[in-house]
Amino acid sequence: MMEGILYMLGQLKAMVTPFGMFDLIDILIMAFIIYKVIMLIRRSSSGAVAKGILLLIVALWVSSLMQLNTVNFLLGRVVEWGVVALVVLFQPEIRRFLEQMGRANLGKVFTNAEERNELDGAITQTVEAYTSLSKSKTGALMVFERKNMLDDAIKTGTPLDCTVNAELLKNIFWNKAPLHDGAVIVRAGRIVGAGCMLPMSGNVNLSRELGMRHRAGIGASEHTDAVIAIVSEETGSISVAVGGMLKRHLAPETLERLLRNELLPERDETDNQSKFKLKNLLRGGKGDKDHGEKDH
Repeated sequence: MMEGILYMLGQLKAMVTPFGMFDLIDILIMAFIIYKVIMLIRRSSSGAVAKGILLLIVALWVSSLMQLNTVNFLLGRVVEWGVVALVVLFQPEIRRFLEQMGRANLGKVFTNAEERNELDGAITQTVEAYTSLSKSKTGALMVFERKNMLDDAIKTGTPLDCTVNAELLKNIFWNKAPLHDGAVIVRAGRIVGAGCMLPMSGNVNLSRELGMRHRAGIGASEHTDAVIAIVSEETGSISVAVGGMLKRHLAPETLERLLRNELLPERDETDNQSKFKLKNLLRGGKGDKDHGEKDH
């Protein structure tokens, strides 16, 4: 009995290997790869595909456990060919990630500081353009992409790769321009498409006053997490659609604040705290009342 226990302890000891620095590096690399795969799935709106893959793996495991040889064989072949299918399916995202790694240094792969700076400038230029477009009653439709990728919508228009500029936006949305009827799509602070078609909202309760631009903007916000800014061609009113909800009749200052809150929430929170502290210092601690009245 004792010899059996000692033998089992010896076998267990042999199976346990010492944990070293290279083991930690190995774990960190695998964690990073898994994290990138998860982010790739989230950003490409492929949650349903991921669920299908998981279901297929579970079915393969169950068929092996229950010794369903024919089913297991067929599922095994599907998995083998599925790897090739996944590479084809996620080819745009994989290519974009590899291009990002090739263009940027190691620090930029792990940080989005440059992206945030470009997005900050894009918001400023958009507000400047929308202020002018609103006064001239020139229709406009801009989509700020977030986590859900809009590659399908970009394919319906003209692919671009340029910084957001107020004069460029005014030229694109000029009513004689060839791309003025579609949407401009902004990804990471850069224009990636113009003249793009968006899905119309299926909400039957929308006001009849809303035109095609507003319905397309609401429809895009219903299907994705994008932020859509709209200028009405009839009234010049500025609106923003987020999560299927439309906020209308916005002043340029409100538009800028809303875009920053939606697209740069962390930075805005830090900036507001800094401004609040500075106001307290300048006004001798009377900033609470002023800050509350301003927000109100």
